[in-house]
Amino acid sequence: MAGTVESKLKGIGISLKEAPAPVANYVPFVRSGNQLMVSGQLCFDDEGKLVAKGRLGADVSIEDGQKAARACAINLLAQVKAALGDLDRVSRVVRLGGFINSAAGFGDGPRVMNGASDIMVAAFGDKGKHARTTVGVAALPADAAIEVEGLFEVS
Repeated sequence: MAGTVESKLKGIGISLKEAPAPVANYVPFVRSGNQLMVSGQLCFDDEGKLVAKGRLGADVSIEDGQKAARACAINLLAQVKAALGDLDRVSRVVRLGGFINSAAGFGDGPRVMNGASDIMVAAFGDKGKHARTTVGVAALPADAAIEVEGLFEVS
């Protein structure tokens, strides 16, 4: 039976798939006490395809970047569920870190990251409001448009 958070997600058309496995020498999450750090998630959709590929400000529009950020957030939540078994065990979304594959001079990374932040607030309400860092980068794995990592306080 889905918990409160998953019910909220289903209400906005989101159902979590199985969390993606790591593709290199790292683990998808680490829990230390009441903190859960989730490794950076790329913008893969349910079929394992990138939602957006390329650089924001050149190949990818802000709107498509926001969709990609949303996919990253959904993948973060799938990892949280894999770690905890139940998203209702999240006490607080502490921080999101966003890496935006950016063309030179692209300065709208924060607008792109709103796609991920909006998912956290929709899922967790006020507990989903978080600190955030957004960084433009020259390249990401698989030429993904965005990657997002997260830190969660959990019970």
